[in-house]
Amino acid sequence: MNGKGMNRRQFLQSSGLAAAGTAAVASGAVLMAPDGAWALQLGALDAHSGETLLRMTRQLYPHDALGDIYYAGVVEALDAEAKGSAETARLLKDGVAELDKAMGITWLELSDGHQMKVLRDREATPFFQKVRGTTVVALYNNKLVWRHFGYEGASYEYGGYIDRGFDDLNWVENPPEDASPSKA
Repeated sequence: MNGKGMNRRQFLQSSGLAAAGTAAVASGAVLMAPDGAWALQLGALDAHSGETLLRMTRQLYPHDALGDIYYAGVVEALDAEAKGSAETARLLKDGVAELDKAMGITWLELSDGHQMKVLRDREATPFFQKVRGTTVVALYNNKLVWRHFGYEGASYEYGGYIDRGFDDLNWVENPPEDASPSKA
């Protein structure tokens, strides 16, 4: 501090931490990015379960170009379902507990290779299938994620793909001359 009290930056930083603390008390848990760039208020899940599910979704569908905020959307969807369904809440809680006891230490403390081994051993479980299915929908139906992959979205409202690059191979390096016919 500068002797006159807090500057604006210090005030904003401290008020953000206070708000996160208040949210944690109100809901039970907050999942926060390590750099504080985003936070997710959890309603049914505890922070450990949220962190475990975030890491699990990234392990199931890894994309280095996607930040954790996109995977947090999956945790948000799981939390919302768990909040409305005691059965889903129990499935997720028990599933995280199973991951944690698989090798004698919490699953988050395991190396990537051991995390994957534990997941492979549980592929047929209802817990794994619930997280996998929710990840596919919540991650890949996110329009912000589409941008990272260059997907422009559905084309039917624009008349389909036939006149919108259906036969355009400009994304391939040195495409054959006849691969992208002219619009004559």
